[in-house]
This record gives sequence, structure tokens and C-alpha cells, in this order.
Amino acid sequence: MGKIVAVCISEKKGVQKRDIGAGRLIEQHGLEGDAHAGKWHRQISLLARESANIMREKGLTIADGDFGENIVTEGMDLKILPIGTTLKIGNGVVIRVTQIGKLCHDRCAIYYKAGDCIMPREGIFAEIITGGTIAVGDEITILERGVAQKT
Repeated sequence: MGKIVAVCISEKKGVQKRDIGAGRLIEQHGLEGDAHAGKWHRQISLLARESANIMREKGLTIADGDFGENIVTEGMDLKILPIGTTLKIGNGVVIRVTQIGKLCHDRCAIYYKAGDCIMPREGIFAEIITGGTIAVGDEITILERGVAQKT
């Protein structure tokens, strides 16, 4: 089981997100007010604080949302969750993992500062199955594990 430690949005694509503490996930759309929300398979992004701490250990001063993540978690190894895994957040919000990592077409500011970026390898993306309000402190539990895909 994990928990939410930040809920982040940006009104424009291509900029770092800011922590707003709580937000509303809209079914089959994403996080209300976030530029990346929409009817596609990457409605929200999640990144474990433990992953971001790898970059902090390299000397970077970074804030939650700097990698473009909507939800920062703690206590759950997100990158090992198979695609199709469903997660429950708080009191009934349900999301389904649709993608692990992503291809970076352009090097982000973090990459140029540290020579590396973890979001392409350790961030995950999900679609909203059941919407609702989420907030810092909400617990995240696995409802059903997806089937690991062979590469």
C-alpha cells in the first residue's frame, strides 16, 4: 500500500507542474485543470517519491511536479506494476495503469541539469475508471494486478 504525497497540475503543456494538494479526477478524462488531461490513454501520470529521490541524491534541488507528474506517491514501487493493474485511491477513485515510462522526444530541463531523467523509466500513466476527489494523505491500494507483458 502507498499514499499520495502531492497532487500536481500545469495549465500548459511543456512546463513543470505545481502541487495543489488536492484535485478532482474526472472519469475517462484526467485531473481537472491539468493540460495533459483528455480522452486518451495517458490521462494522469504518477511518480514515486523514492524515484525522485534518486535525482535528489545526485544533487538536484527538485520539487514535486518538476518531472511533469500529476501524482507523487510514497511506499509503492510503481514501475513494477504491470499494465492493466487497477489501483484504488482514497474513498473509491479507481485508475488503470496504461503505460510504464515514455519516450522523451526532447530533453527536459531536469535532463540538462542532471544528465538524466527518471520519468521515462519510472513514471507510470493511467486512465481514470471511477472519478472523484483525491488529496495528499490518501491511501493507494492494488485492486487487481495486470498481466505482465513479455517484451
